[in-house]
Amino acid sequence: MTLTENARAPQQDRSRETRDLILETTLRALARIGWNATTTSVVAADSGVSRGAIQHHFPTKEALMRGVLEYMYEGRNTSEFSISAEVPEGVDRFEYISEQVLDYYASDHFKAALQMWTAAIGDAEFSEQLQMHGDKLARAVYDRVVVVLNADTSDSRTHRLIQTTLDLSRGLGLADVLRDDSKRRQSVAQFWADELRSIKQLNEPQ
Repeated sequence: MTLTENARAPQQDRSRETRDLILETTLRALARIGWNATTTSVVAADSGVSRGAIQHHFPTKEALMRGVLEYMYEGRNTSEFSISAEVPEGVDRFEYISEQVLDYYASDHFKAALQMWTAAIGDAEFSEQLQMHGDKLARAVYDRVVVVLNADTSDSRTHRLIQTTLDLSRGLGLADVLRDDSKRRQSVAQFWADELRSIKQLNEPQ
């Protein structure tokens, strides 16, 4: 590597760090104050990055929001979801997966996505991108649940229960946009864990 390339590498790293900071701050702002109120001025104030630097990376709000979309769904995929196939020792895996899925759909990641869905009405291209990425993430979440629970999804009831877990979690996530619904979510998580115990698992005795 030449001296010029050596000097360029740290600059590229700093540029990437700045870009990620802008995107992360925008995501949090979307979840907190919504699409219309999330301006470059707000992102600059929250992130400490100048408006000029933000516009260098993202010349328009549309470019910024498309960047957030890629950051949420392509770069991070399920890292925000953060469910490991290895359930922590001493933790019931049915309670674990129920709580984790419910918590994901009450996260800033999901709330920011809701804001994007609303803003995408009338924008066919943006809607299509959101649908594609949303389907990809939903599939990843579904697959993670299957792995953690060792579920036999060839059984139709088991498949429906896992799919209902995602649908239920989305609905409670919508309720959390209006108010802190964490107490009810904890109660539902415990109840739903008991429902999931009835699934058919791979290699279970016939």
